[in-house]
Amino acid sequence: MNSRVVLERFPAGGPRGSWPAEEFARARRMEGQRAEVVMDLASDAFLVIVRQSEAPEVAAAA
Repeated sequence: MNSRVVLERFPAGGPRGSWPAEEFARARRMEGQRAEVVMDLASDAFLVIVRQSEAPEVAAAA
């Protein structure tokens, strides 16, 4: 299963020339996280997320 963890939320109407969500995501990537920015149209906000996937369960060998 794929899931996402929202690290931070930024309003889409920021000042012209300002990219706070991209700057926040870049700082997280510098720390080693695989952060990315996505747009949440319902709330008109940019979300900085980390995608996390769970490894499929492996049946134990008998």
